[in-house]
Amino acid sequence: MLTVLARTATRRPLTVMLLWGLFLLLGFGLGTGVFARLSDNVPEVPGTESESAARYLEEMDPAGSSVTGVVAGTPVTDAGLRAEVERAVADVREVAGVAAVPDPYATPGMIAEDGHALIVPVTLEGGLDDDAEERTLDAAAERIREIDAPDVHVSGGPLLGLQMGERAQQDVKNAELISLPVVLALLLVVFGGLRSALLPLVVAVSGIAGAFLALFLFSEVTDISVYAIQVTTMLGLGLAVDYALLMLVRFREERRTTEDVVEAVHRTVAAAGRTVLFSGLTVAVSLTGLLVFPSVFLRSMGLAVAAVVVIDMLAALTLLPALLVRFGGRIPPAKTPRNGEEEGRFFARVARFAARRKVAVLAVTVPVLLVLALPVPGMRIAVGDARQLPADSEARQLQDTVAAHFPPGTGVSPVVVVARPGTDDATADRIRALGPGATTRELPGGGAVIEIRPPGEADGAEATALVERVREVRGDAPVEVTGTAARLVDFREMLAERAPWAALTVLAGIVVLLFAFTGSVLLPLRTVVTTLLSLAAALGVVVWVFQDGHLAGLLGAEGLGALSLTAPPLIVAIAFGLAMDYELFILARMREARLRSGDDQEAVVTGLSRSGRVVTCAALLLAVVFAAFMTGGFSPILQIGLGLTLAVLIDATVVRMLLVPATMALLGRHAWWAPRPLRRAHERFGVREEQPGLPREKVPSGV
Repeated sequence: MLTVLARTATRRPLTVMLLWGLFLLLGFGLGTGVFARLSDNVPEVPGTESESAARYLEEMDPAGSSVTGVVAGTPVTDAGLRAEVERAVADVREVAGVAAVPDPYATPGMIAEDGHALIVPVTLEGGLDDDAEERTLDAAAERIREIDAPDVHVSGGPLLGLQMGERAQQDVKNAELISLPVVLALLLVVFGGLRSALLPLVVAVSGIAGAFLALFLFSEVTDISVYAIQVTTMLGLGLAVDYALLMLVRFREERRTTEDVVEAVHRTVAAAGRTVLFSGLTVAVSLTGLLVFPSVFLRSMGLAVAAVVVIDMLAALTLLPALLVRFGGRIPPAKTPRNGEEEGRFFARVARFAARRKVAVLAVTVPVLLVLALPVPGMRIAVGDARQLPADSEARQLQDTVAAHFPPGTGVSPVVVVARPGTDDATADRIRALGPGATTRELPGGGAVIEIRPPGEADGAEATALVERVREVRGDAPVEVTGTAARLVDFREMLAERAPWAALTVLAGIVVLLFAFTGSVLLPLRTVVTTLLSLAAALGVVVWVFQDGHLAGLLGAEGLGALSLTAPPLIVAIAFGLAMDYELFILARMREARLRSGDDQEAVVTGLSRSGRVVTCAALLLAVVFAAFMTGGFSPILQIGLGLTLAVLIDATVVRMLLVPATMALLGRHAWWAPRPLRRAHERFGVREEQPGLPREKVPSGV
């Protein structure tokens, strides 16, 4: 298969380049239409109670979403300010789609006790479609902002979701502007030439364009999360650089032994292309585990990232060989080691050290990783509020202003209880008794809505406990609970129910692919264990920083008591896939050296010496991409950026440079073992490519 791809790309390179050029134009033309279809309903899980109740309210409740304006900085008794506010309230009431705007001067609780702030709540009509709601929000918010006062801010409800999505996209755009020049500079250092350095970026741009097109097609049949774009561009750039780097390094090595560029490309695809193929499939399998979850957010993440991985892989196996045929003759071959000098001698020394001191290496590195992972069992997730945004954002300024002038709990989203027709009065009374100040409003058809404002935060422990208490008290009555806290409870239950199945799906796929790649049953198990160690360590640091608040100020953040529910699943899925990426880079070279020499121990050293530079450079480049996402101020993006940066660096250094050679030395020849029936299956179905100078592959013998 790979030979066919290589020959196609080398025989008709201009045709391949033209097709990819058309694909790129289609991706950045039609594909960018997905931006108008993105959803910011991260905690939404179809089929759950909270979602069912929300849908019912959309149909039956005449009152729709609400947003909040806050005016501060001037005594509210000022005659000029009062006139300004009253005119603004009157104008907003006339905006199409606005249901109600109470007069803050005549409504209890709308004026701060210190007399220096007031709240202007705006309730929209129910049943508005997305476009109508957005027009109404824009018009109402813009009119409130025209009030002449030192501090005027508008946010909350659907407007908060829009502001968070816009901030996330802005942070990602800034990160790309920072990371691309740095990545290009590092590629120039690695390859020593502009032509070689630009090729990985060409592959990356093609992959991102293809991912946009794939997301646009997915949006025809399912919702796509606003965060899918950020993750797609982040991972698309990183993986494209990884794959192109691996191929280019191998191409330069092949150029040392042949002046025929086409032959060098064939050899490169046969050797490094096999690794890229399995790596892409492995990363995609790691991420498709997200499809097990019914969450729109998680599923769209799985679709988005799997799409960009496959497209990056195809670009590396077709577009890059075509480019190398056209321009590879001007790329200098890799330097030949001097007489007696060992290739990659630094990594060879590290491998020999880890192999000789295998017990000591394991006794030191494993406990260190476990210590870093200690915070993971205490990890909590939350939907989050405006505190996730930087201090200069409007939503954050509104929340800070309300907190400074009004009692705790003001503006907190209530737990919403939907009592459908048939709910008895006694049940409704028991529910109202769960929270002081519970309010009730009737719905058409005989139902009612009971709103209970929880103490603390909208998605805090008190709020989620209140949701669970309501669900206990209702008995068999037709009562459902929705709102921020209820959606968080349902999201957590969904994770707990589906996570084991997602893990089983991913691990089964990984084991099968790694077996097909290596012919061993022990190497996949060792790989999974060591990868989970590095992943747990990285996630533990993220919990320690962003949940517990240690050193968070250095990143312009603060401890929020919980992680954003977007961060842990993405960190786990992406980091696990990338770890497989580096594992395959190293195992490919070890397998090749073992087939040449038949020496298991020396194959470990040779494999690491020849792959160590590629893995280190790839990890450094990816770390730069991910670290650039920590330059913004939006906490979920900061969490993802830190988690992935640490996961890549820990995995590429501690795990791949120390744990891999140590465990391989500990296993010895058993590392490549497989039962006889599986050996036969691998011999028959395993993907193998014959390479010049490499003996025909033999399956591992039984031990």
